[in-house]
Amino acid sequence: MELKQQDIYVALKLVALNNAPCSMQSLGEALGMSASRVHDSIHRLIRANLVRKDQGYRPVRANLKEFILHGVRFAFVPDIGQPTRGMPTASFAPPLNSEFSASGELPLIWPDPMGEVRGISFSPLHKSAPEAARKDPAFYELLAMVDAIRGGRARERNLAIEKLGQRLSSDEA
Repeated sequence: MELKQQDIYVALKLVALNNAPCSMQSLGEALGMSASRVHDSIHRLIRANLVRKDQGYRPVRANLKEFILHGVRFAFVPDIGQPTRGMPTASFAPPLNSEFSASGELPLIWPDPMGEVRGISFSPLHKSAPEAARKDPAFYELLAMVDAIRGGRARERNLAIEKLGQRLSSDEA
């Protein structure tokens, strides 16, 4: 069994839902994925002991935290590309953007035709991330922090590890 980037994307949405019940169909709609792809992701996450079935699907926060903080940057290396329009991510998005002063460099962005920021393209965990993030600010923050871990500089990565670690240790996203 091999985890896919979209599996972490699904797991982070479950964290953002904070134990609210949802169907595969509604989860798929919120994530911009088909219900069958969500189903496949959930089952890979269960096999990896990152999610459990317990009156719905619940993230195993301690295991998810360990994998994200120590493995995600090695397992899911982002593609960093050319300048384009999109949606800020990593240290250029909330909550990390308030911790770093604006510099003259172009921000890391998820390519998105609806994006209003010009920056350097950074591949999201799933192609639907910009649309899903616009609908759910808590989910957007989780995705941005994971991106800072995946592709940020040491200072950005360390702050993301600290903040995301706190969120995954609590019962709230």
